Amino acid sequence: MPVRKHRVAVLMGSDSDYPIMKAAEDTLEQFEIETDVRVISAHRTPERLTRFLAEAEEAGVAAIICGAGWAAHLAGVTAAHTTIPVLGVPIESSPLNGMDALLATVQMPGGIPVGTLSIGKGGAKNAALLVVAFIARFDPDLAKKLVEFREAQSAKVPERPSL
Repeated sequence: MPVRKHRVAVLMGSDSDYPIMKAAEDTLEQFEIETDVRVISAHRTPERLTRFLAEAEEAGVAAIICGAGWAAHLAGVTAAHTTIPVLGVPIESSPLNGMDALLATVQMPGGIPVGTLSIGKGGAKNAALLVVAFIARFDPDLAKKLVEFREAQSAKVPERPSL
């Protein structure tokens, strides 16, 4: 197995968020990017979050992808405690089907940015692909893998509908 040069953290507010956030983990693994996947609640385990962020800085984590439901604000609290880029994935776990999580994540006040993706698995996968694209700007091998991924994805789209 090749040496992995990059590390990305995937955090989620609850263990029940893992089926959604696994899409981010799987996508990063597909590009051979080391992942550190953890359950950390910004509200229930704040000390765990600050401890993790101190470790992440020292470990050279390139980006953090945070998934949380309801109006929990794991991504915003994480971004407030680090200069590591943070991407937020709203999770559809509440009676509002993720709209509360989306608004809590996307409506960050100016000064502490959180990149916000779409609600659910598609958002988790796209968060990972966005991180890959950012890192690929400085890593020619990863850039090549991203181009190959896009080409393979395009090749799977038929020119005409199947009957």
